[in-house]
Amino acid sequence: MTPVTCFSGKTVTVFGLGGSGLVTAEALRAGGAHVLAWDDKQAARDKAAEAGFTIADPLVGGLNGQDALVLSPGVPLTHPAPHPVVLTARDAGVEIIGDIELFFRQRALVAPDAPCVAITGTNGKSTTTALIAHLLQAAGRDVAMGGNIGTAILALPPPDNARVHVIECSTFQIDLAPSLVPSIGILTNLTPDHLDRHGTMALYAAIKQRLVAVSGLAVIGVDDPYCLGIADRLAAQGHPLVRLAMEHSVQDGISRDGTRLVRTGPDGVTVLADLAGIPSLRGVHNAQNAAAAIAAVRALGVDGDAIRRGLRSFPGLAHRMQPLGHIGRALIVNDSKATNAEATEKALASFAGGIHWIIGGVAKEGGIAGLQPFFDRIDHAYLIGKSTPVFAQQLGDAVPFSECGTLEQAFAAAVARANASDHPEPVVLLSPACASYDQFPNFEVRGARFKDMAEAMTGFRQMEKDA
Repeated sequence: MTPVTCFSGKTVTVFGLGGSGLVTAEALRAGGAHVLAWDDKQAARDKAAEAGFTIADPLVGGLNGQDALVLSPGVPLTHPAPHPVVLTARDAGVEIIGDIELFFRQRALVAPDAPCVAITGTNGKSTTTALIAHLLQAAGRDVAMGGNIGTAILALPPPDNARVHVIECSTFQIDLAPSLVPSIGILTNLTPDHLDRHGTMALYAAIKQRLVAVSGLAVIGVDDPYCLGIADRLAAQGHPLVRLAMEHSVQDGISRDGTRLVRTGPDGVTVLADLAGIPSLRGVHNAQNAAAAIAAVRALGVDGDAIRRGLRSFPGLAHRMQPLGHIGRALIVNDSKATNAEATEKALASFAGGIHWIIGGVAKEGGIAGLQPFFDRIDHAYLIGKSTPVFAQQLGDAVPFSECGTLEQAFAAAVARANASDHPEPVVLLSPACASYDQFPNFEVRGARFKDMAEAMTGFRQMEKDA
């Protein structure tokens, strides 16, 4: 835990006790603050009360005289309308911050030069975060990884000059962290997302820009117009910058040349890594994730040989193009996180053919209509869940398919047909392009069930990891 001593002797309300909220309250209390806690859910309030916190509804008692409102990132700050507690805090002149802000204030107090990498973007930020942490750990560095990726930031050990914090940041967290100043800031890419909470794409992009604009070094993917504009603005200001371009060559940055990642600079072209044969980093989207990670760890002093060894041993992030192993000749890949067609497109683009595609659940608007360019890579589709009639119609005669109903039936059929095919490298790919909640509580449970089925099947061989 990171005790938050910068609020010692002060009174703070923590609003929202799920996820990181209770950890935040505990970190504040450990640092000497007087903490009031509230959550709209009774179960969360009961848990906080059992931990010894004072339960106080700020909408009843107000916030006058308090020093801060620490807001859960899930609570609307601006759009579609500010939560009433936000208005209460503004009326009382009480600052509104989040747990990322508390961490950076504590860092400024106890170890202002402690290395910290912060990662944001619409897609790829979790894999990039995990890969950076893995490369640093493989090189023998002390690493603490958390934030939006799973472990609450204040549950991590405190900032230290000998420790690197690697932090995934959502837009909501950035919006509540005015003191966020990472050593290295990474912006992977930007596409429209969460506009119900940010109002406009311009505001969404501006919040993302804030993270890289204040960083010591900015690492920015420039394949989309929003990020390209941000990179150009920072470059014009003389901000230290590494550009990442997967679709074209770029000067003073990292580009993709087939499966190789190359750095182009004043001294010419340098090959940084070759991703060929690394199953966990298959596809153009993972090439960008790897490029961002390489840029970050190079800046932190990790040498090229250590980077290349670390890339080869990266196991991948669970449920995100995660290679589980082989059954017979078939590679088994868990991409349960692909809950829409845009995510599934990246998975289908990662294989030249021989795909046995398990798809379905609760379809998003448009279904799989945009995936036609990849239909010729699919040997057979296995439809599950509520979306089956819609997807059967959208596939039509373009792709052979079976209506399987459940994931269990689809998996068994896909493994059998893949191994009976004449394709030299068939793949059984769970990339549903759908939400899971018709049959599973979330994509994690769906992916875990897929993994369990694979590991339980006779002949399963786990992926070998390079040393």
